[in-house]
Amino acid sequence: MKLSQVNCHVFAEKLASKEPVPGGGGVAALVGSLGAALATMVANYSIGKKAFLGMEAKHQEIIDKSNDLRIKLLSLIDEDAENFEPLSKAYGLPTSTDEEKAEKEKVLQAALKVAAEGPIKMVGYIYEAIKLQEELVDLSTKIIISDVGCGVQMLKAALYSANLNVVVNMNLIKDEAYVAEVSGKTSKMVADGASICDAVFEKVVKVLG
Repeated sequence: MKLSQVNCHVFAEKLASKEPVPGGGGVAALVGSLGAALATMVANYSIGKKAFLGMEAKHQEIIDKSNDLRIKLLSLIDEDAENFEPLSKAYGLPTSTDEEKAEKEKVLQAALKVAAEGPIKMVGYIYEAIKLQEELVDLSTKIIISDVGCGVQMLKAALYSANLNVVVNMNLIKDEAYVAEVSGKTSKMVADGASICDAVFEKVVKVLG
């Protein structure tokens, strides 16, 4: 069974064990999906309320986009686990001769890029979910706006966590052009996303007084 389909108890038990997956990447994807789900919930509760009449299309847009991001992030729990397997095998390749060392390095470099794919996608999806929460904070009823605050805090943690999994792979990849491109893109989203999360959370705190 896929990791995204096991219950909370099983997932936590597997996470706590010495099994290679799930790890930080899977957790980042899970937490990000929950942050996106909170956006869907808040929009569902706020749509059609008297204070936001005329904003139904915007609420529905947030519902549709956040639902899509939740599903994509959940799927990355399994994708991240699958992508880690080639890297795990690469580390175990023999290095007795120069030929074996060269082959291992070649396989390892390819596997590192594969392992980085999931976390790179996570950063992008989580950033998109943060942007939805930024819109939602001004379109949420006060009674449920605390869940916008919870959502952005979860998304901020997921953003940082996913990016750490990007960085750990980039540090070992020797393709400088690839590393520069990926790092430039993800670091910008992390900085911007974290700033948005802080601003949204501050708005929530002010509303709750």
